[in-house]
Amino acid sequence: MLTRTATQSLTEQLAARFAERIRDRLLAPGARLPSVRECARLQGVSPHTVVAAYDQLLAQGLIEARRQRGFFVRDAAHGDIGRATAGAADAPAVPMVSNALPADASSLIRGMFHRQSDKSQPGMGVFPPDWMDSTFMPTALRRLTGTRALQELSLQYGEPAGDSALRRSLSQKLAGINVPAPPEQILTTIGATHALDIVSRTLLRAGDPVMVEEPGWAIEFARLEALGMRILPVPRRADGPDLEVMAQYCAAHQPKLFVSVSVLHNPTGYSLTPGSAHRVLQLANQHDFHIVEDDTYSHLAPEHATRLSALDGLQRTIYVSGFAKILAPNWRIGFLAAKPALFGRLMETKLLSTLTTPALFERALSACIDQGQLRRHAERVRLRLDGARARTVKLALAHGCSFATEPAGLFGWVETGVDTDALTQRMLDEGYLLAPGSLFHARRPPSTLMRINFATTQDAAFWKVFARVRG
Repeated sequence: MLTRTATQSLTEQLAARFAERIRDRLLAPGARLPSVRECARLQGVSPHTVVAAYDQLLAQGLIEARRQRGFFVRDAAHGDIGRATAGAADAPAVPMVSNALPADASSLIRGMFHRQSDKSQPGMGVFPPDWMDSTFMPTALRRLTGTRALQELSLQYGEPAGDSALRRSLSQKLAGINVPAPPEQILTTIGATHALDIVSRTLLRAGDPVMVEEPGWAIEFARLEALGMRILPVPRRADGPDLEVMAQYCAAHQPKLFVSVSVLHNPTGYSLTPGSAHRVLQLANQHDFHIVEDDTYSHLAPEHATRLSALDGLQRTIYVSGFAKILAPNWRIGFLAAKPALFGRLMETKLLSTLTTPALFERALSACIDQGQLRRHAERVRLRLDGARARTVKLALAHGCSFATEPAGLFGWVETGVDTDALTQRMLDEGYLLAPGSLFHARRPPSTLMRINFATTQDAAFWKVFARVRG
């Protein structure tokens, strides 16, 4: 709650709080601020204080008043949004946000990496740092930096396709899940998102229709929209994508690409069944489109999970994965595997965007894979996650929530019974960042769902605050 201090009034504190959220895109352009009475109730201040705070935000150009509708975050397209806050008129300005990135997606991108407090964040997309702490990665790097490899790997450009040792390691790893990819068909990237971007820039042109599972990864919706693609949302079911909707899209729009998370789908946790996989591949062959299979959660997947790339042999499919979820988010190592006929074009796109990728980290990762350290680490994480998931499910149910899908993997798809966009703003005041359900839809319809991270929501303290704020 706000508290009066000698240096800052309640009005100034409230204005500064909203200004920070607007700058950090936790309140996106066009978002509606709470009504004066509602804000006063939530913040424990008088309506006069709220009116004065909103007046400051209006003066700073951060919000606008709409007659008989309320106060809304000002759209950056109408002009620059300044960083000035009360008592800080000379603060540097925030540049106008490009129209290439939708405001809602920008809010997620900034918000998911904006540290609200020292509390565990239910909306985060990765494991907590202490889950990733290990000795084998630093050891692998030290071994490389203490030899001639440091010069060989750092003082010249690396191989265009990526470090050959890592590509050999990845080839063997993919063989373990029945995806046939020799090293010469594997391209390393700066994370899985970079791999997805390479595929899009290689195969698509502005205006092309692309089928994407919904609910789905908000950043993928935003990335494709920024490239000018026409997004065709495909409802995701327990067994896979809605095949009837896909068939209708194929007949009406002739899509060029389908982006799918076959295993431990984000946010539902669903995994593809063999029957559904075969029908998706039949549609791809019949209507001549490619499939990008994003297997980001492969390290958490159950044994013998169905993958389109394994059934298809990389004919219509392009396999994408990375190590941010299981190893080190900031190492930014991902990769893709594709058939020879596409590989040269994909590598040219990589060269145009990044030239090469950091061979030193790639060689260190190769050692971690070859020596079995990554596999053992993943086993420990999966076991720990199973325990966290069980505890979180009990807490969520005990505090009045239910699960829209069977809990699996890293994320839970939770029914709250209230508008989670509004709930997200109220939880920010308590130091918690949620991932509201609307973020996982292309057009952001209101939703009562939210995605939670099982590793960060096993603390009863969060659920007590959640239940109190939800009301």
